[in-house]
Amino acid sequence: VQLQASGGGLVQPGGSLRLSCAASGIIFSINAMAWYRQAPGKQRELVALVTSTGSTNYADSVKGRFTISRDNARNTVYLQMNSLKPEDTAVYYCNTKIRLINYWGQGTLVTVSS
Repeated sequence: VQLQASGGGLVQPGGSLRLSCAASGIIFSINAMAWYRQAPGKQRELVALVTSTGSTNYADSVKGRFTISRDNARNTVYLQMNSLKPEDTAVYYCNTKIRLINYWGQGTLVTVSS
């Protein structure tokens, strides 16, 4: 299983970024996919999840600002992040769980700063 995340960078408060995660080695369409993040000195937390049927869940802190989506034809999951805040600064990780085993991408750094 390989998860390749991309799209991070430096953005000003109020700006937008779109993260992408390309998956391989799995039957992508049947797996739930998620984005987590870990800020310096904090625990990794779930940001958003999309099930195989397209249902979504979000952390309260990002509801209304972030949107998770998936493209099964491209084996890719996205995280559209709008109205970014400094507190969104973190390393963002793509995740899937198969038979109780968590698989992680390498992480992509998002820095929100003026």
